[in-house]
Amino acid sequence: MRTFPTARGKIPDVAVADLPDPRPLRRVIGPGVVAAAIGLASGEFVLWPYISANVGLVFLWGAFVGVIFQFFINMEIERYTLATGETALTGFSRLWRPWGPVFIALAVLANMWPGWATSSATVLTYAIGAGDPVLFAIGELVLIGVILTLAPFIYRWVERIEFVKIGAVLVLLVGALAVALATESRGGLAQAVTAPAVPLELGAALILGALAFAGAGGAQNLVQSNWIRDKGLGMGARMPKLVSPVTGRPEAAPSTGYRFPADEANLARWRGWWRVANTEQLVSFVLITVLTITVMSMLAHATVFGREVANDVTFLRVEGQVLNERTGWFGTFFWIIGAYSLFAAALGILDYMGRLVSDSLKVTYLAASTRWSESALYVAVVWALIAIGGVVLLAGFDQPLALLVISAVVGGFMMFLYSGLLMILNRRALPREIGLRGYRLVVMALIFLFFAFFAALTVIDRIRGL
Repeated sequence: MRTFPTARGKIPDVAVADLPDPRPLRRVIGPGVVAAAIGLASGEFVLWPYISANVGLVFLWGAFVGVIFQFFINMEIERYTLATGETALTGFSRLWRPWGPVFIALAVLANMWPGWATSSATVLTYAIGAGDPVLFAIGELVLIGVILTLAPFIYRWVERIEFVKIGAVLVLLVGALAVALATESRGGLAQAVTAPAVPLELGAALILGALAFAGAGGAQNLVQSNWIRDKGLGMGARMPKLVSPVTGRPEAAPSTGYRFPADEANLARWRGWWRVANTEQLVSFVLITVLTITVMSMLAHATVFGREVANDVTFLRVEGQVLNERTGWFGTFFWIIGAYSLFAAALGILDYMGRLVSDSLKVTYLAASTRWSESALYVAVVWALIAIGGVVLLAGFDQPLALLVISAVVGGFMMFLYSGLLMILNRRALPREIGLRGYRLVVMALIFLFFAFFAALTVIDRIRGL
């Protein structure tokens, strides 16, 4: 066993325990679906369709690259949690204590802009033909706060809401595919393979945002740790679950984890967990994300490409209007599903922000507090972000696309940071038999360089625009 990092003694060392027995795939399906469902919003409904509406499908290859990169990132995040029960952010804080506040600050910066709720409210006004998007967005944020505060077992409620969303979106995709294949978008899809391109004319910030949000993106990937822990995967089965401080019984103890002896019995269990966790991500997160990005981009290309559209989220209005002209009803259905999808994404984002911040603060700074349980911190963070979001909207910052691009650029920078930290953590903290090595280490190094390049390109692009 390698020496486990303890952040200069500030975070207690992990305990020793055997790894629980692996569970079958049908019992662990969920975290990948939640990740795909929450990610199925800014990228799939807004950023990638917006790119396709403006330049065609020539950059669709970038979505596939982004999804594959995120699969490898997610699995390195899961590797640490499967082996220890701790979140990856706790692991980073063991390497250097301030990493927790750094990622909290970046996550808040990325998600204080209520772009998802604003997008949902805007699309809802298209569906009903009336209403104030700002008031609708604030109402949605308050409703989300009530749900996350009162849910007895928070992950289970989030999972149910996101599963309903995936079912609704799959119904939408069937109709969308029929519309797209009946048009010239088949040729556009072929062009995506034969004439791929990088449309830098749209701006480096938008390109980085699309790559970062092809699936999950930013802080959302980090919270894969929290979701698999609450689902009971690996050492997560030994960890306390996040419950409502109102309707549940929260635990005051911090969520520090375990390590298992690297004997043959535990390593056999590890191989079982690693296999089922990889499969769960592939059949849920990767499959759902690739399917939705492809079909929604084809639909935008089939309905909006070649038309003059505004440089904001209102292209979704044009898209729905064209669909209504062609079918008489499908555009309204598209708006309704889109509004719910973006609402569920906003709920998921507030959930993962609450998890990220509360876990880090409890483990690193409030371990001795009996007043501030992780559940109490979670609810406080959720409502604080709702209050900030309301102020942002009332102050006039209500352009969904601009808010989403800001969030996505910060998310891309976060991915640059934590892809490098994951390589260090999973080689230093875990037994050699289960640590990061081989081709996955090479892929993670490429991901780190990839996001470093685009983050630098975005900064240069912003400086030139001053």
